[in-house]
Amino acid sequence: MLGFILQPNLRKTDFQISPSPSLLKRGAILKRLLSFLPEIQTETITVINFFNLSLQRGTRLLFSDVNLQIHRQQRVGLTGANGTGKSSLFQLVLGTLHSDAGDVLIPANTTIAHVAQETPASDLSAVDYVLQGDVELCQIEAELENADDDRLATLHEQLANIDGYTARSHAARLLHGLGFQSSEITLPVKTFSGGWRMRLNLAQALMCRSDLLLLDEPTNHLDMDAVIWLEQWLKNYPGILMLVSHDREFLDAVVTHIAHIEHQSITAYTGNYSAFEKQRAEKLAQQQAAHEKQQREIKHLHKYIDRFRAQATKARQAQSRLKMLDRMDIITAAHVDSQFQFDFPVPQRCSDPLLAMDGVSVGYDATPILSKITLSIRPGNRIGLLGPNGAGKSTLIRLLAEELKPLGGDVTWGKGIVSGYFAQHQLEQLDPEASALLHLQRIDKTAQEQALRDFLGGFGFKGERADEPVAPFSGGEKSRLVLAMLVWQKPNLLLLDEPTNHLDLEMRHALTMALQGYEGALVIVSHDRHLLRTCTDELYLVHDGSCDTYNGDLDDYRKTILEKEKTESELNNLNGKPDRKQQRRNAAEQRKKLQPINNKIKKIERRIEALQKQQNELEKQLSDSAIYADSEKERLKSLLLEQVETKEKLEMQELEWLELNEELEDITASLTEA
Repeated sequence: MLGFILQPNLRKTDFQISPSPSLLKRGAILKRLLSFLPEIQTETITVINFFNLSLQRGTRLLFSDVNLQIHRQQRVGLTGANGTGKSSLFQLVLGTLHSDAGDVLIPANTTIAHVAQETPASDLSAVDYVLQGDVELCQIEAELENADDDRLATLHEQLANIDGYTARSHAARLLHGLGFQSSEITLPVKTFSGGWRMRLNLAQALMCRSDLLLLDEPTNHLDMDAVIWLEQWLKNYPGILMLVSHDREFLDAVVTHIAHIEHQSITAYTGNYSAFEKQRAEKLAQQQAAHEKQQREIKHLHKYIDRFRAQATKARQAQSRLKMLDRMDIITAAHVDSQFQFDFPVPQRCSDPLLAMDGVSVGYDATPILSKITLSIRPGNRIGLLGPNGAGKSTLIRLLAEELKPLGGDVTWGKGIVSGYFAQHQLEQLDPEASALLHLQRIDKTAQEQALRDFLGGFGFKGERADEPVAPFSGGEKSRLVLAMLVWQKPNLLLLDEPTNHLDLEMRHALTMALQGYEGALVIVSHDRHLLRTCTDELYLVHDGSCDTYNGDLDDYRKTILEKEKTESELNNLNGKPDRKQQRRNAAEQRKKLQPINNKIKKIERRIEALQKQQNELEKQLSDSAIYADSEKERLKSLLLEQVETKEKLEMQELEWLELNEELEDITASLTEA
């Protein structure tokens, strides 16, 4: 008995490996057995297994005795509080980290794609950098440069088999979906900023023809348009996807399963994030009910023991109940309280409207990004800004925060405005040597220390954590501190530019709840649709140099983005004009296809010629009357059988010859049209 079962479906690539219970402590044996199954491993992987997996970082146990199986075409969202081990699990899969016990079993020859954290300041163009994600394509192209004539045909055939002739178009389509302009895809990598380089790394990972794709917070550097595009791309990914994200609507749209890390364990749930929340709530309710029932039973047993322990006639029964208590597995009380909890205080009174704009333009170096803005913001307004990356959403927020001055038009500011402005660059402006407590003390010198400590506790800075310098803080911790500083100042105009980047699901939930109770005016830019959906009442679309009221909702906006992506030509400029240079490239790539097809046709023609000669020879022998003598029966039978086989082979070769010539004609016709 080998301890595992092969379960065949209709196709070879659908074989699944399911562990028998006896194998759970024999992961190393299965790992060796898997290495001897090339017939399963040579194609798309079907399953990865986590057997009795345990991991400890320093003195902290992240998880233990994890047994989990993920199958092909499953898209798994990995959830859990910060520090529970989500990124560490990715490192185990990649092999950059080793488990303390158990195994991660991945079939040999599995291609794993993940997003690189660093991007070299390369002179390569953006599109060429993305193409490097397809390793096999790069290898074939490198070999083509020095190949002789005999090898060329084979290499071109390999290139055709992996869709190599359309690879550049595919890379450009990925870049366009992630927000790059058509004019930008030929720019050197070194000209892009850090956030755009992370998009390049994401595109490179998507370019890889992988069996297993690992994505850790892929939406952090994306705007909503790019997030919506990425959702659709991932829903069509054919391999295994493991995804860490704190965007609940993104998880809902993409994943088919949730693997939740909690209490040093990983629990699998079927369905998206909303389904997981419902299942987990039901499970916690059942756990709480079982805990309360068990506590009543324990109380009853203790009462019996205390009452009868001293009586000789009841001592044996009392001892029996003591043993029952010793053997009992204690059910812990369910606990889901978040460490984050805060509210916005009632803001200071101010004029109505807070501000009004009439024909305002704003931009940089006297060049307007937005023009003819007419906008009035009143106390209690809750505005969400939509629009593609680079349209000017952040520019408008900076104008409202008075970080930019208008280039034209009239801005009327009301009295008593207290602005609270959150932007990513403010994280870098924190004093690295100062503590969270000191940051608050600097903006309010009259506040009592204990009041500040209690307040910081709601943002996760409890006890000594409030006294530690912020230099080693994570992006999420710095974001929480900047938000805490804003909330403490009681703003009546809150300006938030992507406030949820780096925040986990619990903190996003706390921020959402706080914003729902906020009584001041709110203007927000965010790719987190759940936050926008639950915290805003009005939507404005920033596009084509203007800012206009958007009459639809977020679902309408999503449909618009998807329809636009569908109808646009994959390599057209944004103004809709055809890219002639790219068309010439496509034509050149089509010409390359002619050579391997011509080579195939020539080979088939040689085979047809040989088969025709063989057929003529057979007919010559069969035309000899001597072959029909009784003594030649066996030879006649052999010749007739050979004649039938030769005829069948000839027909098959002729059919293939016709198909190849039709393909050749189609390519030639497309070249003529181009």
